[in-house]
Amino acid sequence: MTINYLITEASDQKTIGQFLLDQGYSQSLIRRLRNTENAITAGGRSVYTTYRPATGEVLTITFPQEKDSENIVPTEMSMDILFEDEHLLVINKAAGVPIHPSQGNFDNTLANGLAWYFKKRQEAFTFRAINRLDRDTTGLLIIAKNPLSACILSDMVKKHEIHRRYLAVVQGELPKEGIIDSPIARTHDSTIERCIDPVNGDPARTFFCRLFYDPVTGHSLAGLRLETGRTHQIRVHLKSIGHPLPGDFLYNPDYRYINRQALHSFRLDFIHPVTRVPLFFEAALPEDMRFIGVTSTEGLWDNDF
Repeated sequence: MTINYLITEASDQKTIGQFLLDQGYSQSLIRRLRNTENAITAGGRSVYTTYRPATGEVLTITFPQEKDSENIVPTEMSMDILFEDEHLLVINKAAGVPIHPSQGNFDNTLANGLAWYFKKRQEAFTFRAINRLDRDTTGLLIIAKNPLSACILSDMVKKHEIHRRYLAVVQGELPKEGIIDSPIARTHDSTIERCIDPVNGDPARTFFCRLFYDPVTGHSLAGLRLETGRTHQIRVHLKSIGHPLPGDFLYNPDYRYINRQALHSFRLDFIHPVTRVPLFFEAALPEDMRFIGVTSTEGLWDNDF
């Protein structure tokens, strides 16, 4: 991959290193480029990161050839890709699909499916998931396709510049709106289970609103926004206020209506890491979460939430 930058007056006399930092390159990526022959050129000649290009010069960055991620077996699987360009993919993940290989999940993960997808196109593949979802949580996630988009998107996550909204079905009639501000920690006798722990927990804050209540099943559809991103945050927080998610094998194994936690990554909006174009995506409510009688959030969701 090659990117050209036309140096303007605003960047005149900055070193290339300073300029690349301004574009979102990480220090480690700049070092990698600096140590790669002809990765950084200006006017067709190789230059150091200390070089100061003048207005009108064209700076060319050529990224080193990618290598395939090790230990990810290509596995053919169906994937719902909502967006793709040379820098990133946005995928609507299905239920029952882990993000990456782990013990017991060697060849059935999203990473395996993407390895197959790129192998079929004869392209190198390095797995770079920007946001992660639990195996049984459906919905939107971002995959970076190169080192530049990966470091910019990761920095955007840290700065809360990638805006995510979730939908969940919860037991009972949820209050109209509220904030759950309760620290979360690992349960002392479990490697995966989390709990509310005001003493040892990490700060965690969840904003919620009730979109719909179904008196027939006794469940609510909730819209959710996270200020923090703790493991199992939504599942633990909603349980802590008496409204657990049905189908949750860890926190509420009630399988009368759904056989996995009723949680869906519904909306993503962010600025494209390279083109700086605003991007906006929604993934419709999955079929298995429609048992409460709602098939669409149209007219229910407040875009300002």
